[in-house]
Amino acid sequence: MVYGILFWIATLVLVLGVANKVWLYSRIPAPLKIPTMPAPRTLTGVLWRMARELLLFQSLFRADKLLWAISMVFHYALLLVVIRHLRYVQEPIWSLVIFLQPFGKYAGFALVLSLSGLLARRFLIDRVRYISAPSDFLMLVLLIFIACSGLMMRYVNPTDIVMVKAFFVGLKTFNWQPLPSDITLLLHLFAVAFLMLIFPISKLMHAPGVFFSPTRNQVDNSRERRHIASWAAELEKDDRKK
Repeated sequence: MVYGILFWIATLVLVLGVANKVWLYSRIPAPLKIPTMPAPRTLTGVLWRMARELLLFQSLFRADKLLWAISMVFHYALLLVVIRHLRYVQEPIWSLVIFLQPFGKYAGFALVLSLSGLLARRFLIDRVRYISAPSDFLMLVLLIFIACSGLMMRYVNPTDIVMVKAFFVGLKTFNWQPLPSDITLLLHLFAVAFLMLIFPISKLMHAPGVFFSPTRNQVDNSRERRHIASWAAELEKDDRKK
């Protein structure tokens, strides 16, 4: 019951918190035309640029090849792990989730290695250590703990995954089901719930935030069309009335 309530609260905080942040991002005006050059001059070009940023981390590749490689491994390993875990909340399970199960199983090792590389970078590189806040280390340690505890349940201390699935499927309909009492599982789920709770107020919000970056989502048409924020347009309109 405690874990059921915890995950209901964590889910509500995650969904409502992220939705609120996205709404705030969408309301913040972009007062200047500031796309990073070379910038596309059409909307199609902007969409293609955003796709390259989201899928290939193009700007990071140009800036730091080693960090780009570690980040690519981390993000795609995390994606595979998340997709693999969808089987615990689906009935029936999607064909894509079934197909990716073997890949997601081994992606856990890639996730731990890439996170360890990101954590070591914050300790070993002076300029990165200087700008790192305690929350940056907390996020990485928390993710490493989640990944390691998940691997332990797979290879060291297996748990009853049938009961785990029944528990999470039951949460969707308030049909409370028992949860295995394995300490590894309980610690793993507590860490996941904690991550869900702090996600909306953490730097991990860069995931949806990248869509609102004016250096990436603006068309380079400053010579063809005047760019003016909505609030500035209102002020200009008031000045003309005066």
